[in-house]
Amino acid sequence: MAWIRQVGEQEAEGRLAKIYSSAIERAGKVFGILKIMSLDASMLQASMTLYTATTTSPRGPLPRWFRELIAVTVSRLNHCYY
Repeated sequence: MAWIRQVGEQEAEGRLAKIYSSAIERAGKVFGILKIMSLDASMLQASMTLYTATTTSPRGPLPRWFRELIAVTVSRLNHCYY
């Protein structure tokens, strides 16, 4: 199994700390999918921007529930519990 160093909530500083704080506000915790990108806050922010634009943004052409259903279905098909 591969091992990638991750920055924990207590170690996070600057931009990463702000991203983690937002994650905790939104979801109640910082999930591993975010921590796996913690060594590059710019990449993590870009990933979150893409996720928000495609899944939770109110400006999308499909209802949010349907976009989230698509995301969950793709995750299940890929055997990904995120």
